[in-house]
Amino acid sequence: MKKTLAFVSVGVCICLSGCVPHKQAYLQPNLPTAPEWHTGVAEQRQTQTTSAVSAAADTKWRDFYLDDKLRGLIALALKNNRDLRIAALNVEQAQAQYRLQRANLFPKVNATANTDSTHTPGETESTIIGYPVKSSTYTTYQVGGAVSSWELDFFGRLRSLTKQQQELYLASDLGRTNAQIALISSVANQYLTVGSDQDLLNLAQATLQSQKAAYDLARFSRDRGVKSDLDVNEALSQVQSAQVDVAKSSRQLNVDKNELEVLAGAPVPPDLLPNELLTDSALHDISAGLPSEVLLRRPDILEAEHNLKSAYANIAAARAAFFPQITLTSNAGTATAALTSLFGGGTAAWEFASQLSFPIFDAGARRANYTVARVQRDSYVAQYEKAIQAAFQEISDGLNGRVRLQEEEEAQQAEVKTLAETYRLSEARYKAGIDTYLNVLDAQRSLYAGQQSLINVRYSRLSNLVTLYKALGGGTQ
Repeated sequence: MKKTLAFVSVGVCICLSGCVPHKQAYLQPNLPTAPEWHTGVAEQRQTQTTSAVSAAADTKWRDFYLDDKLRGLIALALKNNRDLRIAALNVEQAQAQYRLQRANLFPKVNATANTDSTHTPGETESTIIGYPVKSSTYTTYQVGGAVSSWELDFFGRLRSLTKQQQELYLASDLGRTNAQIALISSVANQYLTVGSDQDLLNLAQATLQSQKAAYDLARFSRDRGVKSDLDVNEALSQVQSAQVDVAKSSRQLNVDKNELEVLAGAPVPPDLLPNELLTDSALHDISAGLPSEVLLRRPDILEAEHNLKSAYANIAAARAAFFPQITLTSNAGTATAALTSLFGGGTAAWEFASQLSFPIFDAGARRANYTVARVQRDSYVAQYEKAIQAAFQEISDGLNGRVRLQEEEEAQQAEVKTLAETYRLSEARYKAGIDTYLNVLDAQRSLYAGQQSLINVRYSRLSNLVTLYKALGGGTQ
């Protein structure tokens, strides 16, 4: 019977083969990027900065982040962050969906036990045999096993749907990995933010103390008739401006600490908070590598590729719907009218049924479903290519920033050194009575702004290294 059905189905398929779409084999799209990073940096300078010890994807986050406080904070976030916990639960859900779909490949066998009782009422006189018949009750007992509506997957519909769920499960697992990398990068960047806030607060407090000393000196000189009230008022305005900066920096520091605690998912111990911005020795250097090596290892791009593979599997399932569907139903066990002889000899009973169904007319539903699957595939191709292009830009910008921000910091350091010397000379000329206090204030304001800019550019450079490590796929371990 089973072979007969198979031959019939194959014959029907041959007759209707012209209606079946062609099989779509998976093809990995080409990289829609250039073979080299677009860094805007001279080749010699770029080679010097990218010839590091190891590739980012092979560098564990504990080997990249060398500061003990930051390591402890990242470990705390990996344990308690709610977004990462949600990503892990999504993986479990996708795995269960895959197992649920995979179970359809196998028959579902159920144990059955039932009784069937029939009661016949008594009659005053039988119309057939001409004498009264007593009422009677007839009972049968049956136990066995049953297989209901098991689809024989001759044309791969169930296997394709299982493949689709498997690819979605793998994509969700890579999504969790990408969420972990993003979390590590966010914690590190926020740690740098708090460190730079602390440096700015320390600078504002030191400037305030300096301004207070200048104000006291101005008042002392005025009381002795050396300086005027104008000098005192100008010095007082600088004290008040520094007080504003201290209050502003304190507020921003508390805001960023709260953000850091949200990322950590738990209260952050005070001993894990930074006292200042990290030094260069706190971050390990990494190598960029070639685009073809780096891009195809990033978890978000691998996730997009698995989503694309799931779309191909969905196309295969939609194509299989053009072929016949064969299902089997069976039941085997033992049946008897007496419960005591249920498992005795001669009580075996079985039932077997098969069904072949092939839609003749569905108003174009199968064709439309196949078209939807192909359009979804094309959409996933575009998303895959878009992910690669975005990653290419992110890495290129990071490599450019690694060189340019270093140059900017060096220039800013030279400017601060010059401004400090200018302030020293202006103060000396003022004390000698050569210049007015206004020149001292201008020099002091310029130095303060230059020092703030130096802290900000140092933060930007370190943050760029953290982002570059993430962009190159580091932090998966």
